Amino acid sequence: MQKLRKGDQVMVLAGKDKGRTGEIIKMMPKEDRALVRGVNMVSRHQRQTASEEAGIIQKEAPIQVSNLAYVDPKDGKATRIGFKMTDDGRKVRVAKRSGEVIDG
Repeated sequence: MQKLRKGDQVMVLAGKDKGRTGEIIKMMPKEDRALVRGVNMVSRHQRQTASEEAGIIQKEAPIQVSNLAYVDPKDGKATRIGFKMTDDGRKVRVAKRSGEVIDG
């Protein structure tokens, strides 16, 4: 069970986008990387195709998972994630900062 997942709100801890927050669009567990909306933007020169125009486009590049931290839903600050078993036997993620259960 991974600590960060697609759809999580995360904060960047290191690099050129330090302090910025965004939502995880795609996780790449084999490479230990994630795509975060609006973070680590790079310019790409795009060739014209039938569906897209040519030109320079901005898109997200993958960022190392170790440079990301989950944003605590209570106070909006970066927190670590732990795991806890619920009464009905499910394993859920818990924000270490506030103790709040992250996924239902």
